[in-house]
Amino acid sequence: MPYALGMSPGDWLQEQLFERRIVLVTGRLDDDAAAKAAAALLALDADGDRPIELHLDSPDGALGAAFVLIDTADKVRSALRVLCRGQIGGPAIGVVAAGDHRAATPHARFHLSQPTVRFVGTPEEIAAQSRHQQELLWKLYGRLARRTGRPAEEIAEDMRRGRYLDARQALDYGLIDEITTAK
Repeated sequence: MPYALGMSPGDWLQEQLFERRIVLVTGRLDDDAAAKAAAALLALDADGDRPIELHLDSPDGALGAAFVLIDTADKVRSALRVLCRGQIGGPAIGVVAAGDHRAATPHARFHLSQPTVRFVGTPEEIAAQSRHQQELLWKLYGRLARRTGRPAEEIAEDMRRGRYLDARQALDYGLIDEITTAK
């Protein structure tokens, strides 16, 4: 079906995905991307209880933005199916763990890495920001530990080292539940 008069191709595509209960998150997971995806998840959840698919291709992002999506995923009543494609890294790994069902395409790559962050302010403000960042990181490690069955310390070490996993390794690690197959 062609897109409506006055509607951009991008708007038409978003509408088509929305009708199919698909939310797409690509690129760096920043506050804006997280807010848009969270709003879409909430709108779809309010529209019915059929499962929602979150297609994720985010190689990096901000820890706070990831927790916006994680907290939203915890609140939706509809089943949330996360499909990982491309590269998933940094705090976006936590978004994967928030899904009720987690799948990956055969060529998806996972980068267990800590988010980069810049602090500004007085030394006291920087110290407070650093403490807050560490608290959030340990919440992320704990969440991943619960989903994967691995100790939080092991996950923290893997993220400090910047460990890469292919889809098969991510399945063995416990990050995903299945690898999708071709039609």
